[in-house]
Formats: sequence, structure tokens, C-alpha cells
Amino acid sequence: MNRFEGKVVIVTGAGSGIGAATAKRFLAEGALVVLNGRRKDKLAETASGIDAKRVLLHDGDISDETYVAKLVGDTVAKFGRVDVLVNNAGVAAFGPILESTTEQWRKVMSIDVDGVYFAIRAALPHLLMTKGSIVNVSSVSGLGGDWGGSIYNAAKGAVTNLTRALALELGSQGVRINAVNPSLTSTEMTADFENNEPLVAKFKDRLPIGRGAKPEEVASVIAFLASEDAAFVNGVNLPVDGGITASNGQPNMTGLV
Repeated sequence: MNRFEGKVVIVTGAGSGIGAATAKRFLAEGALVVLNGRRKDKLAETASGIDAKRVLLHDGDISDETYVAKLVGDTVAKFGRVDVLVNNAGVAAFGPILESTTEQWRKVMSIDVDGVYFAIRAALPHLLMTKGSIVNVSSVSGLGGDWGGSIYNAAKGAVTNLTRALALELGSQGVRINAVNPSLTSTEMTADFENNEPLVAKFKDRLPIGRGAKPEEVASVIAFLASEDAAFVNGVNLPVDGGITASNGQPNMTGLV
């Protein structure tokens, strides 16, 4: 499939995890891809083996609005347009609210929320010209609460509802915006979590599919939402969660009743 032949795609947080898998998916489908992340060496790993004419490696901090304006400006200078924006970059903080710090709160909000806002605002004039699309990477944590996850829940809840509000605002102007809401996905950010076997076992007990996601499985849904195959999909927060949001929260009672 070459659904994105000649299209220009910006992916934030493209150095690892879902972002790296997403950048590779768009490249495999013919896109010209701008890879953002904090570390240029990680971005180079993602783009390894790809013709340099098809990629732009752009290291920087998306919580800095001046940098984000440069990211979009350099994209247009190199490729002439923007067709798709994937807001993937994010960080997390967990623990009881009384043990949290102002620094943790501001770091999560600056990247997970401010970064999304800055990128959309900077890219939108170009997306309006191309009738492009935006895909935000939210989380199931943006659809409901998690124990010890108040800061992350607040940030991803903001992304979830920003997606809905902008779908109302932008749809009639030809720009679609949707979000994916993954559950447990194997990435660098979840490495410590995945090494906690009792915690992983409890989490997997809630997952009807019986495992966490691979980054490539989330990337394929992002590519679908950005493509013309989803031309009538707008304002959706799509759980990519193995069925976890199908549950009413009760424990697995199989074999007990």
C-alpha cells in the first residue's frame, strides 16, 4: 500500500516506541517524513536505510513554541507542504498526588499538552491548504482514571477533549482530527512497568486479548486514521487497547461463577 505517496508527515517523539513505529509505517507507505525527537541519534536509527531525500531529522523540544514553529517552517522549506501531523511525543508521572511535585506536573503538561497545542497551531495553516489530517496519541488514561495516575490522566484527558473540540472546529474546513488511545504498549517508557511481573500480571488480567500492544499495532491504526480510508472519521478517540475499555472494571471471574 502506498496511501501516502508524496504526502508530507510530521511525527513527534519519533525516536522510539509508537513514534518510531509510526514514522516507519508512513515511510513504508511512500510518505516524506519529518522525525522529531530530543535525540538525533535515535531519530537516525528510526530512519536507518531510508533515502535521505525522504526524511528530515529534526531534534528539539516540542514544549518550546519557538522550536515548534521552526519544526513546521523547516518542514515546509524542505518538502513544500504538510499533509499529516502526528502528535505522539509524551512523558508520564505516576504516584500519589501528595507525593507529586510541581516540576513533575509542569513537565508532563508542557510536553503532553502544550506540545500538542503548539504543533497543531503551527501546522494548521498548512494543513488547511492541503486538507490534511491530525492524529493525536492520547491514552486509555485519557478516557478514565488510573490509580496513582492523576497527572498523566489530566494531561491525556486534555488531549482527548482537545481532539473532540477541534474536530468540531476544523471539520467543515477540510481538516480531520482524531486520536488513538492505547493501553499497555511495549515502549521505552513502559520498561520499568513491564519488569514488575506482579503488576503486569494484574494488568494483563484486565486485558481480554491477554497481552499488551506492540508499537507497530498502534502505528497501523494511526496510519488508517490519517489516510483517505478514514475520510469520514472525525473527532474519534479510538481505543487501541485489546478490549480493556469493554470491561466494566470488575475482575476476571472466569471459572469462579
